Amino acid sequence: MNALAAMTSLMLPMAEGDDGGFHGPQISEFFPPAFLFEGTIFEMNRIMLIRLVAAIAITLFFVWATRRMSLVPSRKQSLAEMGLGFVRNSVAVEVLGEEKGRKYTPLLTVIFFSVLAMNITGIIPFMNIAGSSVVGFPMTMAVIALVAFIWAGIAHAHGSNGLTRTGNFFKSQLFPAGVPWPIYIILTPIELISTFILRPLTLTIRLLANMMSGHFLLVLCFSATNFLFMEAAGAMKLGGVVTLAAGVAFTIFELFIAALQAFIFALLSAVYIELSTSEH
Repeated sequence: MNALAAMTSLMLPMAEGDDGGFHGPQISEFFPPAFLFEGTIFEMNRIMLIRLVAAIAITLFFVWATRRMSLVPSRKQSLAEMGLGFVRNSVAVEVLGEEKGRKYTPLLTVIFFSVLAMNITGIIPFMNIAGSSVVGFPMTMAVIALVAFIWAGIAHAHGSNGLTRTGNFFKSQLFPAGVPWPIYIILTPIELISTFILRPLTLTIRLLANMMSGHFLLVLCFSATNFLFMEAAGAMKLGGVVTLAAGVAFTIFELFIAALQAFIFALLSAVYIELSTSEH
């Protein structure tokens, strides 16, 4: 029983001043105190450290996997090629077509694996929280998707120079063709809000909400397991078996959600690029 409790404690967030009893998930877990460079733009707290570790880990993996590449791939090379091929074929080419898909594959690959790496830290012992469960990272990725949408639209717009293409792009987005001009009084503000504000906002909220809720569920299950095994009396200890099983199930489910949200983020980014380029 003590071994099971010790195992569940690995899945709990680090807490200061633990005085026993049941500790449910708290919003303060997403805002840990700074331990380095406090009060500066380089302020480092636990979540920023997790993000840094995840970024380094995914970078080192691809550097390691692509070293000494050969015609007959090794296991590490096959794993990397499988991941890269998935983004290229199932996201970029599937949405954008062969020509544009290959052009935007590097960007969509970075988006997919960056989101995946930050999501996956939520189920790694001693990390226990997704780097994407605080708004900064989802918002940054949403801004990147928005910039890619605008840049791609301008690049594919008609015009002899950059200024003309820029004007034509924003005209096509804010003043759709074939609409009577009085309708633009209502339609243009709607297009402005939906295209340039709501799209990045929904990208941010979707990723943030999924990662936060997943963290709450895991902490609730494993905190209850730790409490029931260690402090509950009599037959109530058996309840820890149920919460442990639920925690394991939710961990597997959270792994699926981490990959799914990375896929959805990259897919929607590709869809937005397609929308910005197909009209020109």
